Amino acid sequence: MMIDYFNIFIGVIILIIGVLVGVAFLTLLERKVLSYIQIRKGPNKVGFMGLLQPFADALKLLSKEQTYLIYSNYMSYYFSPIISLILSLMLWMLIPYYFNMISFNLGILFFFCCTSLGVYTIMVAGWASNSNYSLLGGLRSVAQTISYEVSLSLILMSCIILIMDFNLVNFSYYQALIWFFFLMIPLSLCWMSSSLAETNRTPFDFAEGESELVSGFNVEYSSGGFTLIFLSEYSSILFMSLLFSILYLGGYSLSLMFYFKLIFISFLFIWVRGTLPRYRYDKLMYLSWKIYLPISLNFLLLFIGMKVYLI
Repeated sequence: MMIDYFNIFIGVIILIIGVLVGVAFLTLLERKVLSYIQIRKGPNKVGFMGLLQPFADALKLLSKEQTYLIYSNYMSYYFSPIISLILSLMLWMLIPYYFNMISFNLGILFFFCCTSLGVYTIMVAGWASNSNYSLLGGLRSVAQTISYEVSLSLILMSCIILIMDFNLVNFSYYQALIWFFFLMIPLSLCWMSSSLAETNRTPFDFAEGESELVSGFNVEYSSGGFTLIFLSEYSSILFMSLLFSILYLGGYSLSLMFYFKLIFISFLFIWVRGTLPRYRYDKLMYLSWKIYLPISLNFLLLFIGMKVYLI
């Protein structure tokens, strides 16, 4: 009995290390892709073709001096980046393992719980710094989350109606003949756009708008705190790419093709950042409430109707 628990623990540790290494190289991929979009080289000095750059960055960030603001709410300020990283790493337990004895029958509900909690860490990080700019970033993040999470959950409801289960393993069974992407192209594109907003990425990075908020909610963080916020953001990007592959691109499989799909979706996140300018703040609200919400509701009614008719 104990050896089983020990094996699960070791499996989770390996998973976390794998995710952190993946995040490190995702930052390198981002810098490389953005540099080629802007017709320059990007990191190419540290190691072969800049492969050791992420580790040099990590050493530089973690060896910097940690600053503590006199007027900040110290405990909240200190712990919110740590909780942010823990929440984004907890999501990774949802991968539909075929081994390691971890299986989530209510995985999608767990996903919603963790992503909804993620916004609190940004809000608290912004508030606890006791700086006007970071507070504005935190408030924007909350308003943004309220807007897109409604349509995000309704889009996911359409997938759940099709398979009638919360377990992510079943998506691979139901997509054996045709990917869900082809059944609901508009919904999958809405999901992609909403996941950009979920991970605070361009064109929806309002919580950290450099042009008007001097880097937003993380403006007062340096060294370790900033590193943890950074890691949690990129870990979320990788996870949302994985989730897109599971929901719409054929489900989870232990094949090389699955990981290529995951890397391609991550590449899209970076490509969008290199191509599109930042959206205006109220335009995201408009997009979520006036466009994504009606589309997701209509599709949901369509799939419920199909399900009832076919049964």
